[in-house]
Amino acid sequence: MKRRNLLMAAGAFLPATTLSRVLAESGHEHHNHGETTSGRRTDQGYMPVHTPNGWTLPYEMRDGVKEFHLVAEEIEHEFAPGSKAKCWGYNGTTPGPTIEAVEGDRVRIFVTNRLPEKTSVHWHGIHLPSGMDGVTGVTQPPIMPGETFVYEFTLEQHGTHMYHPHADEMVQLAMGMMGMFIIHPRDGETEPVDRDYAILLHNWALHPGTERPDPAVMVDFELWSMNSKVFPAIDSLVARSGERVRIRMANLSMWNHPMHVHGVTFQVTGSDGGRWPRQQWRPEATEIVGVGQARDIEFIAPPGDWAFHCHMSHHTMNPMGHELANPLGVDQSGLEEEIQRLLPGYMAMGEHGMADHQAHTDGGHMPGPRNTLPMAMGEGPFGEIGMGGMFTLVKVRDDLEPGDFSDPGWYRHPEGSVARAVSRDPDYGSPHRRGRPATAESEQLPTPNRDAHGDHEH
Repeated sequence: MKRRNLLMAAGAFLPATTLSRVLAESGHEHHNHGETTSGRRTDQGYMPVHTPNGWTLPYEMRDGVKEFHLVAEEIEHEFAPGSKAKCWGYNGTTPGPTIEAVEGDRVRIFVTNRLPEKTSVHWHGIHLPSGMDGVTGVTQPPIMPGETFVYEFTLEQHGTHMYHPHADEMVQLAMGMMGMFIIHPRDGETEPVDRDYAILLHNWALHPGTERPDPAVMVDFELWSMNSKVFPAIDSLVARSGERVRIRMANLSMWNHPMHVHGVTFQVTGSDGGRWPRQQWRPEATEIVGVGQARDIEFIAPPGDWAFHCHMSHHTMNPMGHELANPLGVDQSGLEEEIQRLLPGYMAMGEHGMADHQAHTDGGHMPGPRNTLPMAMGEGPFGEIGMGGMFTLVKVRDDLEPGDFSDPGWYRHPEGSVARAVSRDPDYGSPHRRGRPATAESEQLPTPNRDAHGDHEH
C-alpha cells in the first residue's frame, strides 16, 4: 500500500470516543428533554406538531394577522456531544424553528439578517404572490446584513412545507439554513392523528478537526442528520400503543433518502401537496424522500422499540474516510507495526469486517481528530447498536399519556419474545445450501465474542 493510502485508511479508523462513552453510561434515555406539547388540540382544531430536538416558533396576533419573526444568524450547533460547529441557522438553531399555521390564515413574517452576507427566504411549495417568493434578484432585492424584510401572504393550502434561502444557496443550505412550515387544513381531518412529528433530513461535510461545515462538498458527506442531530443524539419518537402517528419528512440534503420504519406497514398519506384523499394512500415499509420533497407517513403504533432510519447504509454512520483501500480478507500481519511508525496508536482493522469498530472506540484505544465522532455508536440493552447518522427509534408503550414526549427507556420484552442463541457451533444443524463456502479450504471464520458486553442471551 502506498503511504498516502495508509494514512487515509488510518484516518478512517481513528474517531473520537467522547460521545460513545457518554451514551454508554446513559443509554438512549437522555433524549426528549426539550419542547413538549399539551397533547390537546388548539383552538383552531389541530394537533400541534412536535419537532424532535427542535421547537415551534411562537407568533403574535395583530389585527387578525399571525406575526412571526425569523433571525438569520451564525450559531454554535452541537450535532452530538463531542462534535460542535459554527453553523448558520434561524433564531439560534438549525434547523430553524417550525412555523405552524392553518389554511386560510394570513401570516406576516419578519426576517432579520445577522449574517455576514446577503440572504432571502423562499417559502418552499407555498402558493403566494410572486413578490413574496424570496428569490434574490428575481422577486426581491437581497436582505443585506443588518436589514429586516417583511413577507406577508394568506395561506391558500395545507401540507408539509419548508423554508430556506434563495441567496448563495449552496453555502447557506450547507451551513444549516432551513426549517419546516406546517399548514394544517382549515376543516380538520377525517382521520385525525394523535402524534404529529416533523423531521428535516440534511447532510453535512464537517471534516475531522474542523469547526465549520464545508459547502463545496457535493457527495462525500460526513454527517447525515435528522433535525441537524445524528444518532444517538436524535430524540426518540414516542407514542402510546394504538395511537395514530404521523411523521412528516422533508429533505433539503444533497441526496435522496429511502426512509424505513421497522415493525409496521405505514401508509404514505401526504406531501407538500397536503394530505391526500384516502383512496390515494398506499402501504409501504420504505418511502423515498427525494431532494426538495416532503412526504407524510402514518401508522398505528405497536408496542416496542422500532428502528426508524434511512436505508442508504452509509447514511447510518458518522464521519469516515473515503477512497479507502478495501481491507476485507487482507492478511494484515506486520502491517500495524509499519503504520504505527507514521501514526502512533493505529490499529489494523477491517480484515473480518468492521463489527469491532465500536468496541475499540468505546474502549478508548483509537483516539481520533479533534471535534469528530465515531462512525458507529450507541449502547442498547443487548450491547452495541453500532449505528450513527440518520437513525433513531420509535418507542411505543401502553402507558404513555397524551402529550408525554419523554423517553420511556428501553422496552421490556414479554417472556419468550426475544431472539436468542441456541448454539455456538458454526456447523450446527443441517441447512440446505448450494455451492461451497469461501472459507471451506482456508481458516474457519472466528466465532463472535458474545461476552464483549455481557451475555447476549438475555
